[in-house]
Amino acid sequence: MKKIFIAIALLTLVCACTTKQEKSDANVIGKPEIKVQDGRFTPEVMWALGKMGEMAVSPDGSQIAYTVTYYDMEQNKGNAEIYLMTSAGKNVSRLTTTASSEFNLVWKNDETLLFCRDNNIISMTIKNGKEKEIATHERGFEGFKLAPDGKSIVFITTKPVVRPNHLDKLYAGLDKTTGRINEDLMYRHWDCWVDEYPQIFLAEFGDKVDVEHATCLIDSTFECPMRPWGGIEQYNYSPDSKKIAYTCRKKTGYDYAHSTNSDIFLYDIEKKTTQNLSEGIMGYDQNPVFSHNGKYIAWESMERDGYESDLIRLMVLDLTTGERTNMSENFDYYFTGISWTDDDKEILGVVYYRGTDQIFACNRETKEFRQISYGYHDVHGFQLSKGKLYADQVSMQYPSEIYVYNLTDNKGKGKKISTINDDILSQVRMGKVEEHWIKTVDGKDMLTWLIYPYNYDSTKTYPALLYCEGGPQSEVGQFWSTRWNFMVMSGAEYFIIAPNRRGTVGFGQAWTEEISGDYGGLCMQDYMTAADYFTDNVKQIDKERLGACGASFGGYSVYWLAGHNYDVKGYNDGRRFKAFLAHNGMFNFEQQYLETEEMWFDNWDIGGPYWDWNNPQVKKSYANSPHLFVDKWNAPICVIHSEFDFRIVASEGMAAYNAAQMRHIPSRYLYFPDETHWVLKPQNSLLWHRNFIDWFDTNLK
Repeated sequence: MKKIFIAIALLTLVCACTTKQEKSDANVIGKPEIKVQDGRFTPEVMWALGKMGEMAVSPDGSQIAYTVTYYDMEQNKGNAEIYLMTSAGKNVSRLTTTASSEFNLVWKNDETLLFCRDNNIISMTIKNGKEKEIATHERGFEGFKLAPDGKSIVFITTKPVVRPNHLDKLYAGLDKTTGRINEDLMYRHWDCWVDEYPQIFLAEFGDKVDVEHATCLIDSTFECPMRPWGGIEQYNYSPDSKKIAYTCRKKTGYDYAHSTNSDIFLYDIEKKTTQNLSEGIMGYDQNPVFSHNGKYIAWESMERDGYESDLIRLMVLDLTTGERTNMSENFDYYFTGISWTDDDKEILGVVYYRGTDQIFACNRETKEFRQISYGYHDVHGFQLSKGKLYADQVSMQYPSEIYVYNLTDNKGKGKKISTINDDILSQVRMGKVEEHWIKTVDGKDMLTWLIYPYNYDSTKTYPALLYCEGGPQSEVGQFWSTRWNFMVMSGAEYFIIAPNRRGTVGFGQAWTEEISGDYGGLCMQDYMTAADYFTDNVKQIDKERLGACGASFGGYSVYWLAGHNYDVKGYNDGRRFKAFLAHNGMFNFEQQYLETEEMWFDNWDIGGPYWDWNNPQVKKSYANSPHLFVDKWNAPICVIHSEFDFRIVASEGMAAYNAAQMRHIPSRYLYFPDETHWVLKPQNSLLWHRNFIDWFDTNLK
């Protein structure tokens, strides 16, 4: 898209010193008091839990600062505050009490913590809680990093998109118009209109940050970090503070919408020159990290353009020789969240591994990988300090807490050191989680999680729900979420069957790639195989009370299964599923192809536009569009969709619901005019979960 931009107006700094008591606000959201009835984990209990956001270990390794967000249903929002504890998990204290959320925690030294609040960067003296505003920006800060020498920072803020002159003249005198004129693609992305784009700025830092004279490191209108997921992990300083490595996809408009080819660039602060370090690698290259000796850069790299789910390889560049080494040549699992050990002999990362996310280490010289953490959990990220790994860890049975591992651990279990939600969770009986490996129709082994009802009684029978994963190339790991929460389903007294069907990651790249171009094939057989296996082999599951649910590709899966839910052997009336629920799912592939925003996704996974009928993959893909099988629908279906989902737009859900109504299929439509691909607002989420439970209770109980 051709764009012309105006410069950001940079504000002069305002320095103000306050104490944390002076910053307190009567409307601040605090930790709620709650008593759990009968040990049942409900949506209301879920939203009473604190949500850990980020953590930062002090330079001397003795303290951990972290954020926790609590939510207020009446205010319909959450608020993040900063907490502090020792690295042993003792002496927990609250550092902030404000009505604004704090984020981006950075230790300046062992006594001083820097962080963002509103449009400011704040410096806090830990001992007395005294705060000083060291930077402000009218467009705010999305994050920042402090140079190793402490003399500069690189911060993220946004620039506004300005209309080209030939279009801007059409708006003359129309200050109240809401019309949008576009002449290229990528005018919207994921969940927002592209009215601004992020870039990184270098600013000197003494007593204050010199925002007014900050230097933009990007040479054009390209976004850095990359939307929608990128943040401060997409750039890093060199150990000598003289260079900055950053991620950028130097494309706009049509080219951006059709490509995933991002690169790693190296900016020399003194020379003001930029070098492309990953030139020739055609997929996503992102998240560069320097070794401590400054000789190497490691990053996450994908080989192929247009494929967001290509194998995430560990790439290492020797800055002296220019030699690039693929450390993952013999390692068939995603490697993310990179950091180096202090001696630079190993590179650490989080690996999606057989249904869990674990910490692994790669030997730089031998390319051998070893597993550090082990267990039924997902590690979201970690920080290495003094030989200890402090991990943000979740499972299906507990939300984020801080666990500690030793760098020398070999499949270590980890030790929990934070207690954010212990008081509430101690009142809850969570459903048991079992790991099962079952045979697919083509004789392969598939990991499927079975989650039991919270108050399980082996003498009773229960309804069950087949959970259909989104992505489609993602994993059914040990995740915890306020969107899809297996313990809420368990608390409603359901079994949950959660297969890692074809297309999920963590089981080798071949398994992941078997879904592309075959949405109606083996992955759907995997779902039906899992449903039949457990209804046949677990006598406590009532075979005649089975439902299916899912979002995104999982929503597509529900629509597809609804159209293939007849003449099934072993079920009384030939129907495997007695009720369905689809959230933000793809319904009509022809409609979806032209309505989504990142065109490379459908080009890769479906094969291209529906008018390319000479392409066999296109014929196969579009022949499996769920809307073609509506005449076979025979069970109640609930459709949920949100207005600000620009990946799968709201008309997909409306069309599916209308189809059910036209066929006189018992159906329900839940529409959110202010939500995205997910449902994030607390009251909307409660409605979502109450509707979910009510729908299946009505049709399966």
